[in-house]
Amino acid sequence: MVMKASLQLKLGQSLTMTPQLQQAIRLLQLSTLDLQQEIQQALDSNPMLETQEDDDRLESEDGANNEPREEAASASDADDNSWDEEPSQEWEADNNANDSIPDDLPVDTAWDDIYQSSPAPASRGDDENDNDFETRNSPTETLQDHLEWQLNLTPMSERDHAVATALLDAVDDRGYLSSDLDEILSGLVEEGDEDPVEMDEVEAVLRRLQHFDPPGVFARNLQECLLIQLNQLPTDTPWLPQARLVITHYINLLGNRDYAQLLRRSRLKEDQLKEVLALITQLNPRPGDSIDQAEPDYVVPDVIVRKQNDRWRVELNPEIAPRIRVNASYASLIRRADSSADNTYLRDQLQEAKWFIKSLQSRNETLLKVATRIVEHQQGFLDHGEEAMKPLILSDIAQAVEMHESTISRVTTQKYMHTPRGIFELKYFFSSHVSTDEGGECSSTAIRAMIKKLIAAETPKKPLSDSKIAAMLGEQGIQVARRTVAKYREAMHIPPSNERKRLV
Repeated sequence: MVMKASLQLKLGQSLTMTPQLQQAIRLLQLSTLDLQQEIQQALDSNPMLETQEDDDRLESEDGANNEPREEAASASDADDNSWDEEPSQEWEADNNANDSIPDDLPVDTAWDDIYQSSPAPASRGDDENDNDFETRNSPTETLQDHLEWQLNLTPMSERDHAVATALLDAVDDRGYLSSDLDEILSGLVEEGDEDPVEMDEVEAVLRRLQHFDPPGVFARNLQECLLIQLNQLPTDTPWLPQARLVITHYINLLGNRDYAQLLRRSRLKEDQLKEVLALITQLNPRPGDSIDQAEPDYVVPDVIVRKQNDRWRVELNPEIAPRIRVNASYASLIRRADSSADNTYLRDQLQEAKWFIKSLQSRNETLLKVATRIVEHQQGFLDHGEEAMKPLILSDIAQAVEMHESTISRVTTQKYMHTPRGIFELKYFFSSHVSTDEGGECSSTAIRAMIKKLIAAETPKKPLSDSKIAAMLGEQGIQVARRTVAKYREAMHIPPSNERKRLV
Protein backbone atom coordinates (compact mmCIF):
# COMPACT_ATOMS: atom_id res chain seq x y z
CA MET A 1 0.00 0.00 0.00
CA VAL A 2 1.43 3.35 -1.07
CA MET A 3 0.81 6.50 1.01
CA LYS A 4 0.52 9.73 -0.97
CA ALA A 5 1.10 13.18 0.50
CA SER A 6 -1.62 15.74 -0.18
CA LEU A 7 -2.70 19.22 0.90
CA GLN A 8 -6.15 19.89 2.29
CA LEU A 9 -7.89 23.08 3.43
CA LYS A 10 -10.09 22.94 6.54
CA LEU A 11 -12.16 25.59 8.25
CA GLY A 12 -12.37 25.54 12.02
CA GLN A 13 -12.73 27.64 15.16
CA SER A 14 -10.34 27.79 18.06
CA LEU A 15 -9.92 29.90 21.17
CA THR A 16 -6.82 32.04 21.39
CA MET A 17 -5.78 33.96 24.49
CA THR A 18 -4.74 37.41 23.44
CA PRO A 19 -2.16 39.33 25.45
CA GLN A 20 -4.96 41.55 26.73
CA LEU A 21 -6.94 38.55 27.99
CA GLN A 22 -3.85 37.06 29.59
CA GLN A 23 -3.20 40.34 31.40
CA ALA A 24 -6.80 40.54 32.64
CA ILE A 25 -6.66 36.96 33.98
CA ARG A 26 -3.32 37.59 35.67
CA LEU A 27 -4.59 40.74 37.41
CA LEU A 28 -7.75 38.91 38.44
CA GLN A 29 -5.89 36.30 40.48
CA LEU A 30 -3.44 38.71 42.16
CA SER A 31 -3.75 39.39 45.87
CA THR A 32 -3.97 42.94 47.18
CA LEU A 33 -0.24 43.20 47.87
CA ASP A 34 0.69 41.72 44.49
CA LEU A 35 -1.77 44.06 42.76
CA GLN A 36 -0.18 47.10 44.38
CA GLN A 37 3.25 45.93 43.21
CA GLU A 38 1.91 45.30 39.70
CA ILE A 39 0.40 48.79 39.52
CA GLN A 40 3.61 50.39 40.77
CA GLN A 41 5.63 48.46 38.20
CA ALA A 42 3.28 49.63 35.45
CA LEU A 43 3.60 53.24 36.63
CA ASP A 44 7.39 52.99 36.61
CA SER A 45 7.62 51.40 33.15
CA ASN A 46 4.87 53.22 31.25
CA PRO A 47 5.10 57.05 31.01
CA MET A 48 1.49 57.20 29.84
CA LEU A 49 0.21 56.09 33.25
CA GLU A 50 -0.03 58.38 36.25
CA THR A 51 -1.73 58.37 39.62
CA GLN A 52 -4.46 60.77 40.61
CA GLU A 53 -2.08 62.51 43.02
CA ASP A 54 0.51 63.06 40.30
CA ASP A 55 -2.18 64.49 38.04
CA ASP A 56 -3.35 66.98 40.67
CA ARG A 57 0.22 68.09 41.30
CA LEU A 58 0.92 68.66 37.61
CA GLU A 59 -2.26 70.68 37.21
CA SER A 60 -1.35 72.88 40.17
CA GLU A 61 2.12 73.52 38.73
CA ASP A 62 1.11 74.10 35.11
CA GLY A 63 -2.26 75.75 35.68
CA ALA A 64 -2.97 75.84 31.97
CA ASN A 65 -3.83 72.31 30.97
CA ASN A 66 -7.57 72.26 30.32
CA GLU A 67 -7.69 69.18 28.10
CA PRO A 68 -10.07 66.40 29.17
CA ARG A 69 -8.51 63.38 30.88
CA GLU A 70 -9.57 59.76 30.78
CA GLU A 71 -11.38 58.29 33.75
CA ALA A 72 -9.08 56.85 36.40
CA ALA A 73 -9.05 53.17 37.33
CA SER A 74 -8.22 51.76 40.72
CA ALA A 75 -8.96 48.84 42.98
CA SER A 76 -11.88 50.86 44.33
CA ASP A 77 -14.75 53.01 43.14
CA ALA A 78 -13.90 55.91 45.44
CA ASP A 79 -14.93 59.41 44.46
CA ASP A 80 -12.35 61.60 42.82
CA ASN A 81 -12.86 64.28 45.48
CA SER A 82 -11.43 61.95 48.10
CA TRP A 83 -8.02 62.25 46.47
CA ASP A 84 -7.90 66.07 46.21
CA GLU A 85 -5.66 67.92 48.64
CA GLU A 86 -5.43 71.59 49.45
CA PRO A 87 -2.12 73.44 48.88
CA SER A 88 0.10 73.50 51.92
CA GLN A 89 0.01 76.79 53.83
CA GLU A 90 3.50 76.15 55.16
CA TRP A 91 4.85 76.02 51.59
CA GLU A 92 3.33 79.42 50.78
CA ALA A 93 4.76 80.91 53.97
CA ASP A 94 8.25 79.68 53.09
CA ASN A 95 8.09 81.25 49.63
CA ASN A 96 7.03 84.63 51.02
CA ALA A 97 9.81 84.58 53.58
CA ASN A 98 12.45 83.76 50.97
CA ASP A 99 11.38 86.81 48.94
CA SER A 100 11.96 89.09 51.96
CA ILE A 101 15.65 88.17 52.45
CA PRO A 102 17.86 91.20 51.55
CA ASP A 103 20.60 90.81 48.96
CA ASP A 104 23.39 92.35 51.10
CA LEU A 105 23.95 91.16 54.68
CA PRO A 106 26.49 92.34 57.27
CA VAL A 107 29.39 89.99 57.87
CA ASP A 108 28.45 89.08 61.45
CA THR A 109 24.73 88.80 60.85
CA ALA A 110 23.06 85.77 62.35
CA TRP A 111 20.57 83.84 60.27
CA ASP A 112 17.81 84.09 62.89
CA ASP A 113 18.19 87.91 62.99
CA ILE A 114 17.05 88.21 59.38
CA TYR A 115 15.06 85.05 58.67
CA GLN A 116 12.77 83.56 61.29
CA SER A 117 12.61 79.81 60.93
CA SER A 118 9.09 78.53 60.54
CA PRO A 119 7.92 75.71 62.76
CA ALA A 120 7.79 72.19 61.47
CA PRO A 121 4.73 71.36 59.37
CA ALA A 122 1.76 70.43 61.45
CA SER A 123 0.82 66.82 61.70
CA ARG A 124 -1.89 65.77 59.29
CA GLY A 125 -3.11 63.01 61.57
CA ASP A 126 -1.76 60.32 63.81
CA ASP A 127 -2.70 57.66 61.30
CA GLU A 128 -0.34 59.00 58.64
CA ASN A 129 2.54 59.54 61.04
CA ASP A 130 2.25 56.08 62.57
CA ASN A 131 3.44 54.26 59.46
CA ASP A 132 6.29 52.84 61.52
CA PHE A 133 3.88 51.14 63.94
CA GLU A 134 4.85 47.62 62.93
CA THR A 135 8.57 48.36 63.24
CA ARG A 136 8.22 49.88 66.71
CA ASN A 137 5.88 47.21 68.03
CA SER A 138 7.28 44.11 66.37
CA PRO A 139 9.52 41.76 68.36
CA THR A 140 13.02 43.20 68.61
CA GLU A 141 14.81 40.02 69.63
CA THR A 142 14.59 36.27 69.37
CA LEU A 143 14.89 33.75 72.16
CA GLN A 144 18.55 33.19 71.27
CA ASP A 145 19.22 36.95 71.51
CA HIS A 146 17.45 37.14 74.87
CA LEU A 147 19.45 34.24 76.32
CA GLU A 148 22.74 35.51 74.90
CA TRP A 149 22.12 38.94 76.45
CA GLN A 150 21.66 37.30 79.87
CA LEU A 151 24.73 35.14 79.33
CA ASN A 152 26.88 38.19 78.66
CA LEU A 153 25.72 39.68 81.98
CA THR A 154 26.49 36.51 83.95
CA PRO A 155 29.99 36.40 85.46
CA MET A 156 31.72 33.09 84.75
CA SER A 157 35.13 31.82 83.70
CA GLU A 158 36.16 31.55 80.08
CA ARG A 159 35.90 27.76 80.29
CA ASP A 160 32.35 27.88 81.67
CA HIS A 161 31.41 30.53 79.12
CA ALA A 162 32.43 28.19 76.30
CA VAL A 163 30.24 25.45 77.80
CA ALA A 164 27.35 27.89 78.22
CA THR A 165 27.67 29.00 74.58
CA ALA A 166 27.47 25.38 73.42
CA LEU A 167 24.38 24.81 75.55
CA LEU A 168 22.77 28.00 74.24
CA ASP A 169 23.34 26.91 70.64
CA ALA A 170 21.44 23.70 71.40
CA VAL A 171 18.27 25.50 72.58
CA ASP A 172 15.33 25.26 70.15
CA ASP A 173 12.48 27.71 69.63
CA ARG A 174 10.45 26.15 72.48
CA GLY A 175 13.27 26.76 74.97
CA TYR A 176 14.29 23.09 75.29
CA LEU A 177 17.70 21.55 74.71
CA SER A 178 17.59 19.85 71.32
CA SER A 179 20.78 17.81 71.94
CA ASP A 180 21.86 15.41 74.66
CA LEU A 181 24.54 16.47 77.10
CA ASP A 182 26.77 13.70 75.76
CA GLU A 183 26.61 15.23 72.27
CA ILE A 184 27.32 18.69 73.63
CA LEU A 185 30.26 17.34 75.66
CA SER A 186 31.71 15.56 72.64
CA GLY A 187 31.69 18.83 70.74
CA LEU A 188 33.62 20.55 73.52
CA VAL A 189 36.33 17.90 73.93
CA GLU A 190 39.19 18.00 71.45
CA GLU A 191 41.84 15.35 70.86
CA GLY A 192 45.07 16.04 72.67
CA ASP A 193 43.44 18.39 75.15
CA GLU A 194 45.36 18.17 78.42
CA ASP A 195 42.41 19.31 80.54
CA PRO A 196 39.20 18.27 78.75
CA VAL A 197 35.77 19.43 79.86
CA GLU A 198 33.98 16.87 82.02
CA MET A 199 30.29 16.06 82.36
CA ASP A 200 30.13 17.48 85.88
CA GLU A 201 31.16 20.89 84.54
CA VAL A 202 28.52 20.79 81.81
CA GLU A 203 25.80 19.89 84.31
CA ALA A 204 26.94 22.64 86.69
CA VAL A 205 26.78 25.27 83.94
CA LEU A 206 23.40 23.92 82.84
CA ARG A 207 21.99 24.39 86.34
CA ARG A 208 23.07 28.04 86.24
CA LEU A 209 21.52 28.59 82.84
CA GLN A 210 18.24 27.06 84.00
CA HIS A 211 17.76 30.16 86.18
CA PHE A 212 17.57 32.37 83.07
CA ASP A 213 14.43 34.08 81.87
CA PRO A 214 11.90 32.92 80.79
CA PRO A 215 11.48 30.30 83.53
CA GLY A 216 11.79 26.77 82.23
CA VAL A 217 14.43 27.30 79.51
CA PHE A 218 17.33 24.87 79.03
CA ALA A 219 15.11 21.96 80.11
CA ARG A 220 15.69 18.53 78.59
CA ASN A 221 12.05 17.41 78.74
CA LEU A 222 8.62 18.58 79.84
CA GLN A 223 8.98 17.23 83.35
CA GLU A 224 12.20 19.13 83.97
CA CYS A 225 10.72 22.27 82.40
CA LEU A 226 7.76 22.28 84.80
CA LEU A 227 9.94 21.47 87.81
CA ILE A 228 12.26 24.37 86.98
CA GLN A 229 9.30 26.72 86.99
CA LEU A 230 7.94 25.29 90.26
CA ASN A 231 11.34 25.66 91.93
CA GLN A 232 11.42 29.36 91.03
CA LEU A 233 8.10 30.04 92.76
CA PRO A 234 8.11 31.42 96.34
CA THR A 235 8.40 28.71 98.97
CA ASP A 236 5.11 29.77 100.58
CA THR A 237 3.13 29.20 97.39
CA PRO A 238 0.02 27.13 98.25
CA TRP A 239 0.10 23.50 97.11
CA LEU A 240 3.69 23.81 95.85
CA PRO A 241 4.96 20.53 97.47
CA GLN A 242 1.98 18.61 96.13
CA ALA A 243 2.54 20.01 92.63
CA ARG A 244 6.19 18.90 92.76
CA LEU A 245 5.01 15.44 93.85
CA VAL A 246 2.57 15.09 90.94
CA ILE A 247 5.07 16.33 88.34
CA THR A 248 7.94 14.22 89.68
CA HIS A 249 6.18 10.87 90.06
CA TYR A 250 2.83 10.96 88.26
CA ILE A 251 3.26 13.15 85.18
CA ASN A 252 2.26 10.25 82.91
CA LEU A 253 -1.04 9.82 84.74
CA LEU A 254 -1.59 13.55 84.49
CA GLY A 255 -0.94 13.50 80.75
CA ASN A 256 -3.41 10.62 80.27
CA ARG A 257 -6.09 12.35 82.40
CA ASP A 258 -6.24 9.27 84.59
CA TYR A 259 -7.47 11.17 87.62
CA ALA A 260 -8.74 8.08 89.42
CA GLN A 261 -5.27 6.53 89.55
CA LEU A 262 -3.74 9.92 90.30
CA LEU A 263 -6.00 10.40 93.31
CA ARG A 264 -5.26 6.91 94.62
CA ARG A 265 -1.47 7.04 94.21
CA SER A 266 -0.90 10.62 95.33
CA ARG A 267 -3.28 10.16 98.28
CA LEU A 268 -4.83 13.51 97.54
CA LYS A 269 -8.50 14.29 97.84
CA GLU A 270 -10.42 15.51 94.82
CA ASP A 271 -10.68 19.11 96.00
CA GLN A 272 -6.95 19.10 96.82
CA LEU A 273 -6.07 17.73 93.38
CA LYS A 274 -8.13 20.49 91.82
CA GLU A 275 -5.98 23.10 93.59
CA VAL A 276 -2.78 21.32 92.54
CA LEU A 277 -3.89 21.14 88.89
CA ALA A 278 -4.84 24.82 88.98
CA LEU A 279 -1.26 25.64 90.00
CA ILE A 280 0.24 23.35 87.33
CA THR A 281 -1.91 24.82 84.56
CA GLN A 282 -0.36 28.22 85.30
CA LEU A 283 3.02 26.90 84.14
CA ASN A 284 4.22 27.32 80.56
CA PRO A 285 5.15 24.06 78.79
CA ARG A 286 6.75 26.07 75.94
CA PRO A 287 8.68 28.89 77.64
CA GLY A 288 10.39 29.95 74.43
CA ASP A 289 7.10 31.03 72.86
CA SER A 290 6.85 33.95 75.27
CA ILE A 291 9.98 35.53 73.76
CA ASP A 292 10.38 34.26 70.23
CA GLN A 293 7.19 35.49 68.58
CA ALA A 294 6.54 35.65 64.86
CA GLU A 295 5.72 38.99 63.26
CA PRO A 296 1.98 39.48 62.77
CA ASP A 297 0.52 39.07 59.31
CA TYR A 298 -1.77 41.91 58.32
CA VAL A 299 -4.66 41.36 55.94
CA VAL A 300 -6.08 44.20 53.86
CA PRO A 301 -9.67 43.41 52.87
CA ASP A 302 -10.61 43.79 49.21
CA VAL A 303 -14.35 44.08 49.90
CA ILE A 304 -16.22 45.81 52.71
CA VAL A 305 -19.69 44.65 53.76
CA ARG A 306 -21.88 46.78 56.01
CA LYS A 307 -25.57 46.94 56.84
CA GLN A 308 -27.43 50.11 55.97
CA ASN A 309 -31.19 50.57 56.26
CA ASP A 310 -31.63 46.85 57.03
CA ARG A 311 -29.88 45.89 53.79
CA TRP A 312 -26.39 44.51 53.32
CA ARG A 313 -24.26 46.75 51.12
CA VAL A 314 -21.12 45.53 49.34
CA GLU A 315 -18.39 47.90 48.18
CA LEU A 316 -14.75 47.67 47.21
CA ASN A 317 -12.11 48.88 49.64
CA PRO A 318 -10.97 52.33 48.44
CA GLU A 319 -7.57 51.95 50.11
CA ILE A 320 -6.16 48.87 48.40
CA ALA A 321 -4.61 50.57 45.34
CA PRO A 322 -4.07 54.07 43.91
CA ARG A 323 -6.27 55.47 41.18
CA ILE A 324 -4.48 55.63 37.85
CA ARG A 325 -5.25 57.27 34.51
CA VAL A 326 -3.66 58.15 31.20
CA ASN A 327 -1.36 61.17 31.25
CA ALA A 328 -3.09 63.64 28.91
CA SER A 329 0.08 65.70 28.46
CA TYR A 330 2.01 62.80 26.97
CA ALA A 331 -1.03 61.53 25.06
CA SER A 332 -1.36 64.90 23.31
CA LEU A 333 2.15 64.51 21.88
CA ILE A 334 1.05 61.61 19.66
CA ARG A 335 0.64 62.60 16.02
CA ARG A 336 -1.61 60.39 13.90
CA ALA A 337 0.27 60.57 10.60
CA ASP A 338 3.75 60.38 12.12
CA SER A 339 5.51 57.01 11.84
CA SER A 340 8.73 57.98 13.58
CA ALA A 341 10.22 55.77 16.25
CA ASP A 342 9.34 58.17 19.06
CA ASN A 343 5.75 58.53 17.92
CA THR A 344 5.39 54.77 17.50
CA TYR A 345 6.74 54.23 21.01
CA LEU A 346 4.27 56.71 22.49
CA ARG A 347 1.39 55.13 20.60
CA ASP A 348 2.30 51.65 21.83
CA GLN A 349 2.64 52.86 25.40
CA LEU A 350 -0.73 54.58 25.18
CA GLN A 351 -2.38 51.39 23.96
CA GLU A 352 -0.78 49.34 26.75
CA ALA A 353 -1.92 51.93 29.30
CA LYS A 354 -5.50 51.70 28.06
CA TRP A 355 -5.37 47.91 28.20
CA PHE A 356 -4.01 47.99 31.74
CA ILE A 357 -6.71 50.40 32.93
CA LYS A 358 -9.40 48.33 31.26
CA SER A 359 -8.04 45.15 32.89
CA LEU A 360 -8.15 46.85 36.30
CA GLN A 361 -11.72 47.95 35.73
CA SER A 362 -12.66 44.44 34.66
CA ARG A 363 -11.04 43.02 37.79
CA ASN A 364 -12.95 45.43 40.02
CA GLU A 365 -16.28 44.71 38.35
CA THR A 366 -15.79 40.95 38.55
CA LEU A 367 -14.68 41.06 42.19
CA LEU A 368 -17.62 43.23 43.19
CA LYS A 369 -20.09 41.10 41.26
CA VAL A 370 -18.87 37.85 42.85
CA ALA A 371 -18.75 39.34 46.36
CA THR A 372 -22.29 40.67 45.97
CA ARG A 373 -23.60 37.23 45.01
CA ILE A 374 -21.82 35.64 47.96
CA VAL A 375 -23.36 38.14 50.38
CA GLU A 376 -26.82 37.57 48.89
CA HIS A 377 -26.43 33.83 49.40
CA GLN A 378 -24.93 34.02 52.90
CA GLN A 379 -27.09 36.67 54.53
CA GLY A 380 -27.95 34.16 57.23
CA PHE A 381 -24.31 33.99 58.28
CA LEU A 382 -24.04 37.77 58.43
CA ASP A 383 -27.21 38.00 60.53
CA HIS A 384 -26.91 34.97 62.81
CA GLY A 385 -23.39 33.49 62.60
CA GLU A 386 -21.70 30.31 61.42
CA GLU A 387 -24.60 28.00 62.30
CA ALA A 388 -26.70 29.75 59.64
CA MET A 389 -24.11 29.26 56.89
CA LYS A 390 -25.65 27.75 53.74
CA PRO A 391 -23.98 25.25 51.40
CA LEU A 392 -22.27 26.98 48.48
CA ILE A 393 -20.03 25.74 45.67
CA LEU A 394 -18.20 27.52 42.87
CA SER A 395 -20.69 26.48 40.21
CA ASP A 396 -23.52 28.23 42.10
CA ILE A 397 -21.79 31.60 41.88
CA ALA A 398 -20.53 30.87 38.35
CA GLN A 399 -24.09 30.36 37.13
CA ALA A 400 -25.33 33.45 38.95
CA VAL A 401 -22.72 35.77 37.39
CA GLU A 402 -22.52 33.84 34.08
CA MET A 403 -18.81 33.09 34.36
CA HIS A 404 -16.66 29.97 34.35
CA GLU A 405 -15.83 28.19 37.60
CA SER A 406 -12.12 28.77 37.02
CA THR A 407 -12.77 32.51 36.97
CA ILE A 408 -14.65 32.31 40.28
CA SER A 409 -11.78 30.31 41.74
CA ARG A 410 -9.31 33.02 40.73
CA VAL A 411 -11.51 35.78 42.14
CA THR A 412 -11.95 34.10 45.52
CA THR A 413 -8.29 33.15 46.03
CA GLN A 414 -6.38 35.47 48.39
CA LYS A 415 -9.24 37.98 48.36
CA TYR A 416 -10.70 39.01 51.71
CA MET A 417 -14.03 40.42 52.84
CA HIS A 418 -14.48 42.67 55.87
CA THR A 419 -17.76 41.99 57.65
CA PRO A 420 -19.19 42.93 61.06
CA ARG A 421 -18.26 39.37 62.13
CA GLY A 422 -14.60 39.69 61.09
CA ILE A 423 -12.39 39.41 58.02
CA PHE A 424 -12.76 36.24 55.97
CA GLU A 425 -11.27 34.96 52.75
CA LEU A 426 -13.91 34.67 50.04
CA LYS A 427 -13.26 30.94 49.89
CA TYR A 428 -14.48 30.69 53.49
CA PHE A 429 -18.07 31.14 52.32
CA PHE A 430 -17.90 28.03 50.11
CA SER A 431 -18.56 24.64 51.71
CA SER A 432 -20.00 21.24 50.91
CA HIS A 433 -23.39 20.13 52.18
CA VAL A 434 -24.96 17.32 54.20
CA SER A 435 -28.56 16.25 53.65
CA THR A 436 -31.03 16.60 56.51
CA ASP A 437 -33.97 14.41 57.46
CA GLU A 438 -36.40 17.04 56.21
CA GLY A 439 -34.92 16.97 52.71
CA GLY A 440 -32.89 20.15 53.14
CA GLU A 441 -29.15 20.78 53.21
CA CYS A 442 -26.72 21.86 55.90
CA SER A 443 -23.27 23.22 55.13
CA SER A 444 -20.13 21.72 56.59
CA THR A 445 -19.26 25.11 58.10
CA ALA A 446 -22.53 25.11 60.04
CA ILE A 447 -21.87 21.55 61.22
CA ARG A 448 -18.43 22.59 62.49
CA ALA A 449 -20.03 25.45 64.39
CA MET A 450 -22.56 23.06 65.94
CA ILE A 451 -19.81 20.63 66.98
CA LYS A 452 -17.83 23.46 68.54
CA LYS A 453 -20.93 24.65 70.40
CA LEU A 454 -21.70 21.17 71.74
CA ILE A 455 -18.13 20.68 72.96
CA ALA A 456 -18.11 24.10 74.63
CA ALA A 457 -21.23 23.15 76.62
CA GLU A 458 -20.10 19.63 77.59
CA THR A 459 -19.43 18.48 81.15
CA PRO A 460 -15.67 18.70 81.85
CA LYS A 461 -15.69 15.46 83.86
CA LYS A 462 -17.42 13.55 81.08
CA PRO A 463 -16.68 15.08 77.67
CA LEU A 464 -18.65 14.10 74.60
CA SER A 465 -17.24 11.40 72.36
CA ASP A 466 -17.40 11.67 68.58
CA SER A 467 -20.13 9.03 68.49
CA LYS A 468 -22.20 10.93 71.02
CA ILE A 469 -21.81 14.17 69.05
CA ALA A 470 -22.91 12.39 65.87
CA ALA A 471 -25.97 11.07 67.72
CA MET A 472 -26.84 14.53 69.05
CA LEU A 473 -26.58 16.00 65.55
CA GLY A 474 -28.80 13.19 64.31
CA GLU A 475 -31.45 14.24 66.84
CA GLN A 476 -31.41 17.65 65.11
CA GLY A 477 -32.01 16.00 61.74
CA ILE A 478 -28.38 16.14 60.55
CA GLN A 479 -27.06 12.70 59.68
CA VAL A 480 -23.26 12.60 59.88
CA ALA A 481 -20.94 9.69 60.53
CA ARG A 482 -18.63 9.46 63.54
CA ARG A 483 -15.54 9.70 61.32
CA THR A 484 -16.98 12.90 59.80
CA VAL A 485 -17.34 14.41 63.25
CA ALA A 486 -13.75 13.39 64.04
CA LYS A 487 -12.53 14.98 60.80
CA TYR A 488 -14.30 18.27 61.51
CA ARG A 489 -13.12 18.25 65.13
CA GLU A 490 -9.50 17.72 64.13
CA ALA A 491 -9.79 20.48 61.52
CA MET A 492 -10.75 22.88 64.33
CA HIS A 493 -7.75 21.66 66.41
CA ILE A 494 -10.02 20.31 69.17
CA PRO A 495 -8.49 17.33 71.04
CA PRO A 496 -10.41 14.06 71.48
CA SER A 497 -12.62 13.42 74.48
CA ASN A 498 -9.97 11.65 76.57
CA GLU A 499 -7.71 14.72 76.32
CA ARG A 500 -10.54 17.15 77.13
CA LYS A 501 -11.36 15.47 80.43
CA ARG A 502 -11.08 17.79 83.42
CA LEU A 503 -11.86 17.60 87.12
CA VAL A 504 -13.67 20.94 86.97
